Formats: sequence, C-alpha cells, structure tokens
Amino acid sequence: MASSLDEKRPFVKTEPGLNEIPVPAAAVPSRPAAPRVPRWAQILLKVALVTWFWVSVRTWARANVDVVLEAHEAQWLATAFSGSVEDHHVWRSRKILFGKKAEQKFLSVPNAPSAVAASRQYATKPHMAGTPGDFDTAVDFLKLLQTEFGAAVPTALPIYSAGTPESRNATLGITKLKAPTAWIDTYYPVMNTPLDHSLEILDDDGNSVWTAALEEVADDTDPEAGKYYDAITTWHGLSRGGSAKGKLVYANYGRKEDFDDLVAKGVDLNGTIVIARYGGNFRGLKVKGAQEHGAVACLIYSDPRDDGTVTAENGYAAYPHGPARNPNSVQRGSTQFLSIYPGDPTTPGYPSYENSTRTNGTNIPSIPSLPLSWANAQKLLEELKDGGLNRTISLVNNVDDKVIPIWNTIGVIPGHIKDEVVVVGNHRDAWVMGASDPSSGTSSIHEVIRGLGELLRNGWTPLRTIVIASWDAEEYGLIGSTEWGEDFAGWIDEHVVAYLNLDSSVSGSRFRALATPSLAHFVRGIAEEIEHPTKAGKTLWDATKDSGVLTGDHIDPEVLAAHEASEVEASADSTGVGLLGSGSDFTVFVQRAGVASNNIGFQSTLQDPVYHYHSVFDSERWMEMYGDPGFGRHVAIAKHLGLQTVRLADSIVLPINTTHHALELQHYLNKVESIASTTALDVDFSGLRGAIHSLQKASAKLDTEKTRAEKKLRKLLRRLAVRHLVRRNIRRSLCRLRKVLGKECTHHGIAPAALPAALPAHAEKAFECSSMAKGGKNGFLPFQPRVGRAPAWAKEQRGREEGEHGHGKKPSFPAKKFRKAAQRVRAVNQKLKAFERGFIHEEGIKDREWYRNLDIAPGKWLGYGATTFPALTEAFTIEKNATMAQYEAKRLQQLIEKLAHEIKV
Repeated sequence: MASSLDEKRPFVKTEPGLNEIPVPAAAVPSRPAAPRVPRWAQILLKVALVTWFWVSVRTWARANVDVVLEAHEAQWLATAFSGSVEDHHVWRSRKILFGKKAEQKFLSVPNAPSAVAASRQYATKPHMAGTPGDFDTAVDFLKLLQTEFGAAVPTALPIYSAGTPESRNATLGITKLKAPTAWIDTYYPVMNTPLDHSLEILDDDGNSVWTAALEEVADDTDPEAGKYYDAITTWHGLSRGGSAKGKLVYANYGRKEDFDDLVAKGVDLNGTIVIARYGGNFRGLKVKGAQEHGAVACLIYSDPRDDGTVTAENGYAAYPHGPARNPNSVQRGSTQFLSIYPGDPTTPGYPSYENSTRTNGTNIPSIPSLPLSWANAQKLLEELKDGGLNRTISLVNNVDDKVIPIWNTIGVIPGHIKDEVVVVGNHRDAWVMGASDPSSGTSSIHEVIRGLGELLRNGWTPLRTIVIASWDAEEYGLIGSTEWGEDFAGWIDEHVVAYLNLDSSVSGSRFRALATPSLAHFVRGIAEEIEHPTKAGKTLWDATKDSGVLTGDHIDPEVLAAHEASEVEASADSTGVGLLGSGSDFTVFVQRAGVASNNIGFQSTLQDPVYHYHSVFDSERWMEMYGDPGFGRHVAIAKHLGLQTVRLADSIVLPINTTHHALELQHYLNKVESIASTTALDVDFSGLRGAIHSLQKASAKLDTEKTRAEKKLRKLLRRLAVRHLVRRNIRRSLCRLRKVLGKECTHHGIAPAALPAALPAHAEKAFECSSMAKGGKNGFLPFQPRVGRAPAWAKEQRGREEGEHGHGKKPSFPAKKFRKAAQRVRAVNQKLKAFERGFIHEEGIKDREWYRNLDIAPGKWLGYGATTFPALTEAFTIEKNATMAQYEAKRLQQLIEKLAHEIKV
C-alpha cells in the first residue's frame, strides 16, 4: 500500500536519512541566470541619460535665450541697478525695447523731410538771444519736448526764474522723477544791444570823405535775407560802447604772433585803430590784443582769401547767385575774452539770478569794435597800400548794456539708474536766422527727440536718466549753459556721467568730431556704424576725409599752409578725433566740472560753398541750395547723436576709455618737453612722467575690472534667461498634459475660476520675469508654486509684501547675486565718471582761474583751439618762467597721482 502511494506522489520528497544526499523529487531543468549588470555600469548609464537630457535642454535653452533676453533684459537690469521695484510697472508680457532693438528702432526715425520742416520752423526768422523771437523758439522747443516725451502739460507755461525754489527744485529733483517732464529756466545776464554805429574816413580837416554802408545788402532772391537784412544790425555782442579816431594799422589775423611781429618791426600801436581779418583765433582776442597794445579801436573783416578756391577770382559767382562770398556779408559775433572766462561777464563763477550781485566784467573789451564786410574793408585797406593816404578813421559803436532775460529749455527722461545722468545740449539762439549756426543743430536734435519719443511710445525706459537742454545766449559767450553749469555745479559733479554737445550740424562737407580723449573711441566707433549721407557703401567716419568739389587754380598760400597745419593738428590723436578747447556749450562741462564730453558736426572746407558765418546769408535758402541739399548730413548727425545718447544711457559699463586718455598724457608731456628744449629754462619732468606711468597702470587694471564686472553681470543675465525659459516651458508642458487628461490648467495650483477677483492683472504672466513687478523675490523669478485656493494665494502675497519691506527672508538667487554684480558695475562706473574730474584743480589756471582743467583748456590767445597741459605749456610759451614751469609740473603731477589712486581697483 505504501509503495503504491509513493508511486502516486512522484513529486513528494521523502525525508532523507542520515548520511543521504537529498535528491529532488523531480528533475526540472532551470533557466540559466542573466548576467548581472555591474553597479558601476548602472550608475554610468544613469549619468549618461541625465547628462544627455541636461545637455539637450541646455542646448535648446541657449538657442532660445536671446529671445528671452530681448523681452526681459531691460527689466532685469532695471531692478538690479535701481535696487527698488516700487516705481516699476506691472509685469509685462510684451517685449521691452532695449539694446540693439532700441537702437535700430531709433535709427528708423530721423528723416530728411522732418529735418527740413524743423529747419524752416527755426531758421526763417530772427531769434537773437533775449528777443521776442528767441522766447518764441524756447516755447516751441518746450512743446516739442512735452509732445514727444509725453510730459505733463500744466495750465500755465512752466517758466521758472533762476534761483527760485521752482527752478532749483526742477533740476535738483531730476534724480527723483518717475515720469518725463520739461520746463524753461530764465536767467538774467548783463548783455547789450546795438543803438547806432558809423565808420568814416576823415580828411586832414576832420571832414568825412567816405562813410561806410555798414548793413548787409540783400534782395528777394533769398526771401528771408531780403526780408530781415536789417533786423539785427551788424555789430559785436558785448563790445564796448563809444567812439574813437585814429590811423589804421593792419594786424593780419590779430593773433598774438601777429602783434608780436608788429612790435618787433617797431610799429607803435598806441592811439591807432587796428584792422584784422577773421580767422586764426577767437574774435574777442583780436580786440584784446589790440587793446593791450594801446589801440583805441578794432575793426574785423571777412577776407575772401580765407574762402579757399571758391572765389570770384576762380570764376564763382557771389551768393545769392552762386556759391562764393557775398561781398556785403558781415560776421557778427561776441567780443568777449572767451579764454578768460565765459558766461555773464558780471557774475564770474556764479549764476546770474535776477537779484545777483554784479561785478565789473573783466572778460570784455575796454575799446570799441565793429565787424566789416569785404566791400568796406577793401576801401580801408586801400588807405594802407603803398601810395595810400592813410587818413584818420572815425568809428562809433553805441550800445545799450543792460540785464536781459534768456531762456534755457530743459527736458528729462527719467531712467532706472536715477543718479546717473547723460546730458545732451544744443544752443538755440542765432545772430540773425542761423540756418547753420545753430539751427542745423536744432534741426538734428529735433530728430533725436522724435527718435527718443518713438522709443518711449514703444515701452522703452533708459537705464540712465537723459536730460535734453536747449541753451540760450551761446552766441554772446556761452551764457545759458555756463550759468546753468555754475548754478548746479554740485549736482553736475555728483550725477552727470557725460555731456554730448551739438552746435552747428552742417556748414560744409567734412565730418569733424571733437571729444575728451576718454570718449574718442566711442565717438569714432559710432561714426563707423552710421552710413555716409551722400556716398553709398561708405560710413560717416569716411566723411572725415571729404572735401568740397568747387576747385580752382588760385588759392592763398598762407591760407593753404594754415589749413594743412590744422589738418595735422586734428589728426594728432591716434583716433582722428580732435580735442575740445572752447567756443561752444561743452565748455562749462569740460573746463569747469570735468565731465567727459564731445561735439560733432560737418564743417566747411576750402572747396565748399562759402559759409556766411553769423550773417543774414546764413539762411534757409543757402542751406537747402548749397549747405546740405537733401538734408542727408542733418539726418546723419541726428543718427550719430541719438545713437550716442541711447548707448550711453543703456550701456552696462560706461563707454569711457580711461586708458586711451592716460596714454595721450604721454604725448602731451612729450610736446611740452619739445617746447622746453627750445628755451633756456631748466625744468625736471621726471616726477610728472612717473605719475603718468602710474595712472596708465591703474587704468589698465580698471580696464580688466570693468570687463570682468560686465561679463559677470551678463553671465547672470543669460543664466537667468535659461532658468526662466526652462521653467516656463515645463509649466506649459504640464498645462498641456492636464488638458489631455481633461483637467483644467491651473495657475500655480489654482483653477482660473477659483482665483480671487482682486488678483492682479499681471498674475497670469507670473512666470515671465520682470523687474517691474511688485513681488516675486524683489522683481525676479516668482517661481514658488502656489497650492490651494485663494486663501493660500493671499497668504503668500502677504509673505511677499513682508519680504519686500525687510521682514521676510533675504532675497535668494538671483536677486542677491544680481545686486552684488550690479554694485560691482556701479563701482566701476563711478571710477570712470571720476576720471575727467581728476584733472580739475580748484585754483585753476593762472590769470584765468575760471578754467580749472589742467589737462586741456582753450589756449590763452586761441579761444577756440585746445592747448594740452595748458598751465604748464604757457609757463614756457607765455610766461617764460622756469620757477612757474616747475610749480605747474608739480601741480599736475600731484593731480595725476591722486587720480591714479582714485581709480585703483
């Protein structure tokens, strides 16, 4: 029985006995075990998969990061630099103009028809400083700023008397503004206006044998010139009133060397009337030279020899029938001693308020003067020819000296970095109509303002604040800009990072750029980006080699030699950008405040149609027919100036090249040493040379730091853009998945229907980062997911608000890192801003202490032209004093050593 049971249970194993080997109840073949994957290989595979996924995501993200930056870079930078989100707008889903997109948008705006219309608005009627016509242009410019910038328009015109709380607060409050604004400041300088004048040749009995027709003569061939030829008489602004009689003495250009030559020849100038031609130096210094040599009056005329090849001798007809000089044209202008100090003669160094204490001006003549046409000068020069009678000349110049109100029009576009300001200026007043000087500049800046207005309407806000200034009374002696600069010297020193000047945009065919050396590369670089106004395939910078096409066989050798010498001087800087002396509104910024500045424009050459400077023939007809047919040059200048403005305002690191300037100092010292070698003066320059080398080393290190600081900030921007892009697309993918599953796509865990009614309009864009939001880790990445319904959302919002006010956690990445990187950039920019300030010495230059820049200043006997190391150079060339030269070398050395320490990183 048992055996049968065992047969029936073949798969039942019996207990083995002792010493028996267990045998399976049945032999079931087993499968061979799969080879086991080593643990290291599993880890490697996982790492490879993760790496592949990460690289794929990163590659995809980087391919799209520029799109994200284009939309949000401006907002992120704004929060990083401003340190506050309180004044920012709500989160924006649309792109914000910034960088190259903003520049391209700007460049699409300036155009010739609009520039022509602006020129005709300003240049078809007289608007001398302080006249009703001048006031009308101030109001016109105010309305332009209000319209284009979207500034509030008060019921009454915002015209503030300088020195009043309204005027003071308007400028001092610029760094607190949240919206564009514009106003007019009224200053009260002492100027003068003409009463009557005359010029006669007298016989031996004192009877008049010839009387000059001093006014310009014009007809309706030029409509405005024919209408206004006698609206503003021919005279010199700030000239001394009175009369004089004396014999004529010809003084060529009336330069220092011309008077020295007369003295060397034994010519006695006491009691004489000097006659000199325009050119070579500032007209006021011609009068100063005559005055200091004992002359009783000075006459200054326009000589066709200085017109190059465009003369009647070469067959060219006179304007208005051709491009040559109208022999009746007269150059008006100020006879202020510009190289002593500019501005109101009676308030040197301080602003001209209505109730200001006045002094006797020391920068104005003590002898009368008159400007003359070539037609009148010819008659007088005949008196001096061999066989000439050299009869007595009688001159009368009666003027009315008085306080005359002038009007600076100011407009502001607030930026995110409110305490860094870019100022752009152009003077508005003209001696008559001034189609070139200054209305070509006004026309170009009109186009700049239109371009900035278009950017504002498209959501752009500059990183830095922009101030646009329309200065008044520049023609009398840079008065409007100087008074404002003296009024707000402390504010300028603290906040202004650069000043961009525009005087005349166009008077000829050659582009000319002047700048403090630290902005030379910046100015040239932008000119290389702008298209040439008349030659396809060339750039604006190529126009620095352009000349007119009106050639001729006859040209004065002295004029040609002087022109060639000026060309050499202009190209002395390796960039081809010239230096700023004086003669326009950059003066107070460069020479008094130490602000990096520049000035651009097209100038006349010896082959261009003759530019009738400060004449009634500087008219709209001349400009449209000869000066700039088609207005392409006006537009090119507008594009260059506007691109400078946008780029300076929006650049992370200021485009100020301290190293180029520091290297140029070596050339300035070499020049002084060359001058010294021609004298018997023994001066040691080793200390100064050592200081310059120290500054160059400090500047090179600053270059490294500014590169690293910007690179770090840009790296954070790209990292933030990648992070933003990845998170946004993850959220979108999850949203699509929920929709596939038939569920609603929630907003951070809250269904749309459950969102509270008071949910901010920007909430649905919470993953689109913006510095404009009130919330989201101080304006950055509000990525913390929300769960629950409205109560949870409200609780989180309260937490955010507490954090914003300092009661919550410290900001996590990227806010903290961004702020740190931005602070590093700000520190660099402060050093860049301080560089030009480093050449300012409170004691100024000997005999003209208003000028404080020991690096570059107008030459004492030049007025316009720049002299490098002016105090030191003039210790050799004018004072000829070794002790003074050594003192000036030491003073300059100490300034440069201090500056090297200040920019050290």
